[in-house]
Amino acid sequence: MNVPLFRRRIRGSSRHQKLSYQMTQGDEVEDMFVLLSEVKRQIPSITAVSSGAIASDYQRLRVESICSRLGLVSLAFLWKQDQTLLLQEMIANGIKAILVKVAAIGLDPSKHLGKDLAFMEPHLLKLKELYGSNVCGEGGEYETLTLDCPLFTNARIVLDEFEVKLHSPDSIAPVGVLHPTIFHLEKKGNADSNSVEEEPGLVFEVQGDGPNTPESTCQLDNGIVEHTRTRVNLSKTGKENTFSICCWLEEDSSESSTGLKEDLETVLTEIETQILKHGLNWQNVLYIHLYISDMTEFAVANETYVKFITQEKCPFGVPSRSTIELPLVQAGLGKAYVEVLVANDHSKRVLHVQSISSWAPSCIGPYSQATLHKGVLHMAGQLGLDPPTMNLRNEGAIAELNQALTNSEAIAEAFRCSITSSAILFVVFCSARTEQSERNQLHEKFVSFLDLAKSSQRVSRTLDPIFLYILVPDLPKRALVEVKPVLYVEEDTETDDETRKDQLCEGDYSCWGYKPEKWHQDCMQTRVIDGKICVTVLSISAEVMRKLHEPSGDEDQQLERIPRFCVYLLNKTLSENSFSWQDTTSLRIHFSTSLGVSLKRLSDMFETAFKELNEMSHGVTFSGLKEPIFNLVPVLGAGNTSASLDNIITCELCSLRS
Repeated sequence: MNVPLFRRRIRGSSRHQKLSYQMTQGDEVEDMFVLLSEVKRQIPSITAVSSGAIASDYQRLRVESICSRLGLVSLAFLWKQDQTLLLQEMIANGIKAILVKVAAIGLDPSKHLGKDLAFMEPHLLKLKELYGSNVCGEGGEYETLTLDCPLFTNARIVLDEFEVKLHSPDSIAPVGVLHPTIFHLEKKGNADSNSVEEEPGLVFEVQGDGPNTPESTCQLDNGIVEHTRTRVNLSKTGKENTFSICCWLEEDSSESSTGLKEDLETVLTEIETQILKHGLNWQNVLYIHLYISDMTEFAVANETYVKFITQEKCPFGVPSRSTIELPLVQAGLGKAYVEVLVANDHSKRVLHVQSISSWAPSCIGPYSQATLHKGVLHMAGQLGLDPPTMNLRNEGAIAELNQALTNSEAIAEAFRCSITSSAILFVVFCSARTEQSERNQLHEKFVSFLDLAKSSQRVSRTLDPIFLYILVPDLPKRALVEVKPVLYVEEDTETDDETRKDQLCEGDYSCWGYKPEKWHQDCMQTRVIDGKICVTVLSISAEVMRKLHEPSGDEDQQLERIPRFCVYLLNKTLSENSFSWQDTTSLRIHFSTSLGVSLKRLSDMFETAFKELNEMSHGVTFSGLKEPIFNLVPVLGAGNTSASLDNIITCELCSLRS
């Protein structure tokens, strides 16, 4: 092949046997670390490692761990490929590989060792049909030795003699190994006669224990960062076992502004402090919304982020994440704003694939593709990235949307669900750079994609998702669209939601003089799943504001009616579905900067409305809460469809009964 060969005799054994690997002295994975460290030392231009992982998380996670420690990119272009098609492709492309170990039902050491893949293909397909075997041996059914392939430009390996060693004479699945005893190289085509000999200058035997490098990531001093020009603001929902904490900075315009790095350090330090106060840490975080003021500083934000959230701090899996540019400065805020969803247990299931493959976009760093917790699948914001190249689709917003949805479906399938049948909520962030003509078509194309995919599936139950479109200044990689799906993954126990609704009593939820009216329902989108999850999106448009307008009253009084109306409808929705405010895991209030009201003023109005509601319930509704349960998010616009992003205020409420 005319490339250097680095090799090392394995000294370790499989000591760390959990799925996610952590550095363990004496483990065989550390031999790979030593080997690749030497490769990187001798060839500094090396940037990536390619592995043949197809379906083995165990293998993939170990390669990714080593790559992360060495600053290399993991390439796994075979990941999640159809094994039957992959086997056919390997044979068709002239890969001659023979079986050198068998350990599965239907494979006989005396018959099958030494046979090549082309010969074995019909038998392997038959075993798949009979027993569900992996035709590419991903379950350890067999191992191979490649004797020839297109990359072998000078010579092929010829096996002259070999011995078969029987390791286990099991009558159902005997284990046998082929040991080559005599072999030689056979010159290919126009290869030079000397080129088939091993060149000493291209072969490196790696000995020793490897570099003595520190394995822990350098951390910031996590004391409170002094920030004289800003005031730290916090909000926290009231649910005890799953809750949101938000932190943002109120900028003092009378003094010079700090940079994104300083602001994000301050916010993350405060978030970390609040989490620690609850006896928890970063490994308890399920999801992170990272809002920044300028997407051109995305790299700065990432560098700061990874000083706080690391894989070492999150042994159960790193949180999923969405990163969005918001008009923070225009709203009178600092340059960074963070919201975290926290759970007080370790039952989350995290999908974190760092390898670049054809499956779905990789997450190279301490943020994962998706996190499942208590039946809710929180998926990272999905861009229209082509997985193997990690480049954006360049045909416009609609092409990006289709690719983002394709990527979302690949991730959902890893949790045995689908965005077409399991989605509760789709939040679609639209860049202000998107052409209006394309933006108008996004929702129609979105629904068409789901309908087409749904027609090819057979599912017993399909949820009717809520759609929320949010207009923002910019997105990572200058993308035009980012999709954030929230899915419900069914558990064994189910409750008939419709029956449950019939059992609910009407109740009197009137307050501030509001009474139920038919048009109120036009403002609401609510989904209740199995009595466990309640998601509501409340939209306040200019038309709704006009309906709330009273002839008497000044501008402040008219404005105060909006938060009260929102709180009234949200409270009514929760109560009607037997949820309480203590079940709330997050309450995001998106407000358009076109409203012309400062975040501080709007926040005070909502806080007053909640206090008044609490007084009306005699202190039962929000007893013991110190911070507001909501967080205000400045946006350019929002709406239920991409063609109409004219909401003044949009409330996004998620509640979980557990």
